[in-house]
Amino acid sequence: MLWLMRFSGFFSAAMLVILLSPSLQSFHPAEAIRSSHLDAILRLPLQTPPLSFRRAAPFRNADKCASNRTSIRENTSVCDPSLVHVAITLDVEYLRGSIAAVHSILQHSQCPENIFFHFLVSETNLQSLVKSTFPQLNFKVYYFDPEIVRNLISTSVRQALEQPLNYARNYLADLLESCVGRVIYLDSDLVVVDDIAKLWSTSLGSRTIGAPEYCHANFTKYFTAGFWSDVRFAGAFVGRRPCYFNSGVMVIDLVRWRKYGYSRRIERWMEIQKSDRIYELGSLPPFLLVFAGHVSPIEHRWNQHGLGGDNVKGSCRDLHAGPVSLLHWSGSGKPWLRLDSRQPCPLDALWAPYDLYGHSH
Repeated sequence: MLWLMRFSGFFSAAMLVILLSPSLQSFHPAEAIRSSHLDAILRLPLQTPPLSFRRAAPFRNADKCASNRTSIRENTSVCDPSLVHVAITLDVEYLRGSIAAVHSILQHSQCPENIFFHFLVSETNLQSLVKSTFPQLNFKVYYFDPEIVRNLISTSVRQALEQPLNYARNYLADLLESCVGRVIYLDSDLVVVDDIAKLWSTSLGSRTIGAPEYCHANFTKYFTAGFWSDVRFAGAFVGRRPCYFNSGVMVIDLVRWRKYGYSRRIERWMEIQKSDRIYELGSLPPFLLVFAGHVSPIEHRWNQHGLGGDNVKGSCRDLHAGPVSLLHWSGSGKPWLRLDSRQPCPLDALWAPYDLYGHSH
């Protein structure tokens, strides 16, 4: 019976990828933007990471985007108002996931040349790898200094959640150019199976961030008993109806973020955590403390999260009911590791088509 259930799950996953995948297109080369405001650091001669990736097939804009194609190819500026801005972290441990995420976005976008990627790094030898894998990509690399958060990070239920680069999302408003007023932040363990321009066009109203909310989740479990018993801390949620959201998929209004100083607000809760231990789960709780109850809700289809299982065992999970635009392997189980170990979960088959790792398949 167990093998039958796993086969059924695999068959459902295969059918889903067929239904979700639009016809793939190729596009003419667009000049890649590869410099950063810390070019000198990024050019340091460091050892190339022991990873290699196949070159992605070229992509081109659909006809409806043709009017923008020439200008983007010849002189892309990060300040171009027609661009869709996407921020993703790059590090050696999760690089395979990040490359797959970028690949999925390009494959499902009608206007891939109109997407500008902002890569956040704490290692300085990944830029050439991105360029060789995606020669046409519009992108820029931003160095995030781990020392900024080194003394603010507390131990977590999973060591991976303690890495400084996980906290780079807190500083996007400072790292990105001031002309960038909105950005989509994405984790490295996901694939997009819809046109990301739809997510980009989401209205945030008067809110600073937008994300799928899960108000049925037990919100109290994200904080310690000591937090809830101390009115100084629990009082942060007075007057608002907080709901859980996953900070791995967010649309962020950077203008409002800068105006209201949200980076410092998040830091303040991290400082309190160091002295009072009010939560156990990495970078998410400070976001909940600052934004829960003040989030512009986005359709759940844009974050089918939890596919990596829990934070300990990483067990297999099923899809949530409803349509799917983004699949997110949050949790400890990552699809590339399970596939390589020949012990994949059924839904890992939906990640595999976007894998460009040189020694796969």
